[in-house]
Amino acid sequence: FFFGDKMAAPVEPTTTTSAGSSETTAPALPAKPQANTPSGVQEALLDVKTRIAAAVTKAAAPREPRLVAVSKLHTAALVKAAYDAGHRCFGENYVQELVDKSQDLPEDIQWHFIGHLQSNKAKVLVEGCRGLAAVETVDSEKLANKLNAAVLSLKREPLRVYVQVNTSGEDSKSGLEPGQEAALADYIVKNCEGLRFGGLMTIGMPDYTSKPENFICLQECRRRTAEALGMPEEEIELSMGMSGDFEAAIAMGSNNVRVGSTIFGARPKKAGA
Repeated sequence: FFFGDKMAAPVEPTTTTSAGSSETTAPALPAKPQANTPSGVQEALLDVKTRIAAAVTKAAAPREPRLVAVSKLHTAALVKAAYDAGHRCFGENYVQELVDKSQDLPEDIQWHFIGHLQSNKAKVLVEGCRGLAAVETVDSEKLANKLNAAVLSLKREPLRVYVQVNTSGEDSKSGLEPGQEAALADYIVKNCEGLRFGGLMTIGMPDYTSKPENFICLQECRRRTAEALGMPEEEIELSMGMSGDFEAAIAMGSNNVRVGSTIFGARPKKAGA
């Protein structure tokens, strides 16, 4: 405010002590947006992108990896908040949830399916998901054939697929054993004209992190696959790295990171669980 032609000096906030004297206190900082809110999602998304850029610089990576924002069990409103902040690539684990969200949200979203996919749900996924860009969890010829048939029946552009490898050897994880990935990739390339082999994918440990040997294993799988297909390794993407380890994955050559809770907050429980 002004007195005459001169602007008054800002008034420092003060508090009164029990002795009656006054002391200056720092102005309160604005509250940080809560997780699981639109503003919280937007702030967290920006932070993750900043961390990715820093990891790319530190690793001297040739290009920034794709960020798949995993919105599993979160509301369409939170996805829309990330969309409004400029993000376009999202991932889901459940077929019906993905189909429903794809119909409710903008059609230019690129959806990645990253959960275990039963072959009898392949047609539902391909026909029902608007903007389906990739299926990252192909682990059998049967599933590849079902996806291929669904794509060809729709006469849509080829669907990018990743072969999933179980690099940790856990029974609870889907995916092929290391050493089997090249044969399935070769089958897809030679027999599935509706699919485009995009790369290899792995899921981390039970705490959703991966040990370095898991990443090294997937790199070795890529080397074998490139040799079998007669193509450069750099044309085969590695989808590895999640909320707990995406920076380490980038340091080891990940082209596609899947980050969920770090962006959207704690995941709600699935209905009926």
